[in-house]
Formats: sequence, C-alpha cells, structure tokens
Amino acid sequence: MNKDENWPALPLEEWQPTYKTLHMWTQIVGKIRLTLTPLQNHWWNTAFYVNERGLTTSSIPYRGGAFEIQFDFVNHRLEVKTSGGERSLPLSPKSVAAFYRELFSQLRELGVDVQINLKPQEVPNPIPFDQDDTNASYDPIYANRLWRILLSTDSVFQEFRSRFVGKSSPVHFFWGSFDLCCTRFNGRPAPPRKGIITSEAYSHECISVGWWPGGGGAAGPAFYAYAAPEPKGCGEQPVSPVKAAYSGQLREFLLMYDDVRTDRSPGAAIMEFAESTYEAAARLANWDRSSLERHSVNPIVR
Repeated sequence: MNKDENWPALPLEEWQPTYKTLHMWTQIVGKIRLTLTPLQNHWWNTAFYVNERGLTTSSIPYRGGAFEIQFDFVNHRLEVKTSGGERSLPLSPKSVAAFYRELFSQLRELGVDVQINLKPQEVPNPIPFDQDDTNASYDPIYANRLWRILLSTDSVFQEFRSRFVGKSSPVHFFWGSFDLCCTRFNGRPAPPRKGIITSEAYSHECISVGWWPGGGGAAGPAFYAYAAPEPKGCGEQPVSPVKAAYSGQLREFLLMYDDVRTDRSPGAAIMEFAESTYEAAARLANWDRSSLERHSVNPIVR
C-alpha cells in the first residue's frame, strides 16, 4: 500500500453518521465480552484488538468452549465463531436496534445465552440499544478507512510499547470511548477516583497515548497523550512534532491526524509524539525511567 492507502482521510463531519452507528454496534459486542470475561486490571478484559480484517473481541470463554466476534471491515460482515459453528450478518445500513436483534438471534442459534446492560456508555443522551432506531448508517468506504488507520496506528503503537519494560497495556481498542491506545505504568498507586470505570482504569499512575475520531474538544481525528494524575506544569512542556499542542479543555496533548497523514513519514511523526509526550510527563512525575525503559531498540517504523 502507498501512504494514502495506509493513512486515508477520515473527515469527521462526513462519516459521523456511520461513526455514531458503529460506536453503538461495537458497544453491543463489547458488553457481551464484558459480561462473560473475568475482570482484569484497568478493564483490559473488555477491549477489542485490531487484526488483519478489522476489530476482534479475541476468544471469549463460554461453558467449556469459546467464541469470538469480529467486525470484518474488508468484506463488511460481523462474524461470530464458536467452538461448534459460526454465523455472520452483513454490516450494512441498519438501525442499532435491528443489529442488536440480529446478533442476539444468531448467538441463540449458536447456543450462547447472554444478557447485557442495554444502556450505552460514555455518550450523551443514551438510547437503549433495543430502542435505538435513530442511528442507522453504515458507509463501507469510511468503515474500511477507519480500519486502515487503526491498522497503521497499531503497528506504531506496538513498537512504542516494545520500548518499555515496565507494566504496559496491550495496544487495544476501547469501545466506550472508541479509541485505540497504549498505556504505560510506573507501579505507583494513584489517588483514588470516584466512579466504577475511572476508579479501576486509573488505580495506578499512568501515561497514555492513543488515537480517536474526534469530537468534543477536537474538530477531527487526532492522536492524544496524557498523564494520570497529571503532574503540575505538564501542559507547559514543549513536545513534538511542531504541530502538537496541549488542549486545556481536554487536558491532553493533541496531534491532529490530518497533520500526520500528510507528513513525509506518518509513522515517525506518531512515534515522535508518543515519545516526547511520555518523556515530558515522566520527567515531571519523577518516574524511575532507568528501570522502566528499554535502552536498546530496533526501530522499524516507517
């Protein structure tokens, strides 16, 4: 693939109807994984992973067997594979409620009996999945572009993760916030937070880098980085590339995706952003960097 194929345009205003619908579809699938998997630290048991076709739950244990659900953004199908059989349904314009009914019908046919909380997470004015006839868009072109961006970003984040020998999250996709991220930890407990999600997610000091499609304080897709808790003066630190900046509204460093995709070396720009924001936050927060970082790396980012 050439650079434009690896880093395609994804203008938020053009694909937002598909984005909103897909966000709800992934939440339905994500809540299935959440319901059936044991809690891991920081909710890592809930996340999806980028693969060669789209997004996958990976293997979900069930009654002595296992099953997996995959969003295939190449052939545009949702695939459900179990130890004893498989089903699929087309990814096409349909309401969230219709998607919910079709998926759970197929799960029952495959012998998977599961119930989920029908309230969406981390969105304003949530509509229960089985009642959502509002979000019903699916543009396969933009869905495929999303996957290609995630796939290209995943490879950079995987290398970034390899440079750290302390505790680090996998490179994973959270369906609640709809972002791909990788998080580093220094091993120290963080001040307690309120809330079921945040109290577990931020139980220990961390520095995270990620990508998401935008919205709120970002007019379009962007790479982000933040520290939790944020050390004093973090937003005043110089970071790179030159177009990276700190958002006081989001309390995160941002590097807009359009500035990356038009760079001569998008992967190198992402790595520069990830490294410089990590270094700024880790220095201010007094991380023991000599024991946490790998000092010999073999860069492969292009």
